[in-house]
Amino acid sequence: MDTWVWIVLIIAAVILVGAVLALTGRGRRLDAKRDEAGVLRDRAGVREEQARRAEEEAEREAREARRRQELAEQRADEARHEREAARTTAARADDVDPDV
Repeated sequence: MDTWVWIVLIIAAVILVGAVLALTGRGRRLDAKRDEAGVLRDRAGVREEQARRAEEEAEREAREARRRQELAEQRADEARHEREAARTTAARADDVDPDV
């Protein structure tokens, strides 16, 4: 074979090896990026679950606070009624008492 044919074959082989190495390296980089994306998605899922739980807990606490507020308002109303009844009874006692 002529020398120029050998040179062309060597150049073609070098280009072929370079292309294979470039594609292999690119594949590794893509795999690494996919792995990193998977880890990030896992972390995001964990954080999403934590946020969901915290939100549910906050909603439970808010419901409990509303319930307690309603109970406190009910007790305050009852106390006002009792105070008014006590004043009425005291006024009646004053009316009945001959010394007052």
